Amino acid sequence: MSKKESVGPLTGLKVLDLSRVLAGPFAGMILCDLGAEVVKIEEPGRGDEARGIGPFKDEVSLYFMSVNRGKKSITLNLKHPHGLELFLQLIPHADILIENYRPGTMDRFGLGYKTLSALQPGLIFAACSGFGQTGPYASYGAYDMIVQAMGGLMSITGQPNSSPVRIGTSIGDLTAALFTVIGILGALHHREKTGRGQLVDIAMLDCQVAILENAIARYFATGTSPQPLGSRHPNITPFEAFETEDGFVVIAVGNNNLWERFCEVVHRPEWVADPRFMTNALRTENHAALQPLIAEVLKQRSTEVWLRFFEETGIPAGPIQDIAQLVAHPQIQARQMIATVVHPDIGEVQMPHSPIRLSETPPSVEQPAPELGEHTQEILMEWCGLNTTQIAQLRSDGVI
Repeated sequence: MSKKESVGPLTGLKVLDLSRVLAGPFAGMILCDLGAEVVKIEEPGRGDEARGIGPFKDEVSLYFMSVNRGKKSITLNLKHPHGLELFLQLIPHADILIENYRPGTMDRFGLGYKTLSALQPGLIFAACSGFGQTGPYASYGAYDMIVQAMGGLMSITGQPNSSPVRIGTSIGDLTAALFTVIGILGALHHREKTGRGQLVDIAMLDCQVAILENAIARYFATGTSPQPLGSRHPNITPFEAFETEDGFVVIAVGNNNLWERFCEVVHRPEWVADPRFMTNALRTENHAALQPLIAEVLKQRSTEVWLRFFEETGIPAGPIQDIAQLVAHPQIQARQMIATVVHPDIGEVQMPHSPIRLSETPPSVEQPAPELGEHTQEILMEWCGLNTTQIAQLRSDGVI
């Protein structure tokens, strides 16, 4: 079934995606996977700067591909009067607009929320920025690393008494993308009832606060800022990675029943009655004493053997997999979490599939990211009613 024939839950919705690099484009991609028609608006001759970020395959950015699949691309010079006029002609056809400029930029273009909502009262205007549309830092720029640092995440990541460590993926951008989509979906539901769109204001820094959960709770409970703990959980023990004979295994012993089973599996029944380890609170309090005891035992067998023992007894555990092991894992294969799309120039490209599973309207991941301006003529003819002569003149004038 082709993309045009696929029917997702958001089929029929039209999205103008003015965003670039990661947070905004990832949000637009999620909407696209769910069936929306997402039109990416890019600067003529340059496009989204992510097109120049690796890794590359035959000069095609796989990074750009991985966050813009399935979209359409048009080029439009918003600094040209005719470009601005064309953009305003697109707005009445759009349900959703996504942008991740610094706050105030859209207003300077004459394309702020108040202006566009007057043209399209049902428009959902999603603005994703580093610090949001209000507050003393609203006009500041931010990248993922900055937000991870300012958002407290790096202060609790890594080994104790070590230098701050960035999370291994762009979690500042990606959480902002997810919350942007949640905000859009909430606004769509409200529009169903009222007919009115609204401004969705998402700040990357706010999103980091929202996902700190346990760390925020611990601070307000104790008045002390949490510190890095390596792989261990701050409130559940044992709940961390341990070295085995040939690698590592992660165990998650979340209650006393599991603790008793764990002690039986590792042939240390005396730990159950040890007054230092009788409850989770005591095990956590006495982590410094318990951790080396468990570490000594788990080093005596291979990861595979321990995982088999833990699976047989119902103790939650798992291996630490690298990316090659992950994508080949039978569970990932069974869930079809690696999608293959075909690019006209470079052939098959593998990328993560959507993790959303819907029984009636599943997401579709079938089309590659668009070439720069690939759909300019199509969109201007369908949405704005222009003919080929008018479009040729716009190209000649540098508008598209």
